[in-house]
Amino acid sequence: MEQVLVLCLLTLAASAIGTATGFGTSTVMIPVMALFVPLPTALLFVGVIHLFGDIWKVLLFKRGLDWKLILGFGLSGIAASFLGASLSLYAQGIPLKRILGGFMIVYVVYLFLNRTWALSKTNRTAVFGGLLSGLFAGLFGVGGAVRGAFLTVFNLPKEVYIFTSGLIGLFIDITRVSRYIWGGTRLQQDLLIALIFGIPISFFGAYVAKRLLDKLPQKFFRIFIGGFLFLVGVKLLFWP
Repeated sequence: MEQVLVLCLLTLAASAIGTATGFGTSTVMIPVMALFVPLPTALLFVGVIHLFGDIWKVLLFKRGLDWKLILGFGLSGIAASFLGASLSLYAQGIPLKRILGGFMIVYVVYLFLNRTWALSKTNRTAVFGGLLSGLFAGLFGVGGAVRGAFLTVFNLPKEVYIFTSGLIGLFIDITRVSRYIWGGTRLQQDLLIALIFGIPISFFGAYVAKRLLDKLPQKFFRIFIGGFLFLVGVKLLFWP
């Protein structure tokens, strides 16, 4: 029962942070859960919570969308997430997460030192961002941070940014969660109980994040996202 309570509190915190940044709950939950359960089990549990988190973003921030951007990220992300989820079932200990962490730190520092520089706002950028975010979502469960790094290029209004991130994430998470289950990953009884409680708790966390974002001026939003990208990069680089 203690494990259920800890997971519920972790879900609440991760949902609030993940919604506010657009990265999703995985960025916070995966490293913690992986200390106690096998990585495929952690990926399945957090993947389901993350999927519902995507739904809450779509419902709470439905103020605008760019279908060209969504399809560019989403279609490439679906294919890449299936591949990443497949690899996660067989390949453990790949150091790609450290490489990703180092890249994100360099990327954020460079952006802050060169504020006028940005990747081109093209379909190619969206497709490449979808491929990378889908691959890392399926493989390590942290695709939201990669997606956030690419979405910041398009300088979207904060409501559109989170809605777009949520809808793209929904496409990717349905694919990878299905692949985890198809590959034989299952949750034990305590984790299933925690999951049942965690789903409505994740909605409360997303709602809290929405209220906080309503008070954050748009001009500070990109700085806010950049700060969290840097912290995620540090965590990925030094997480053993």
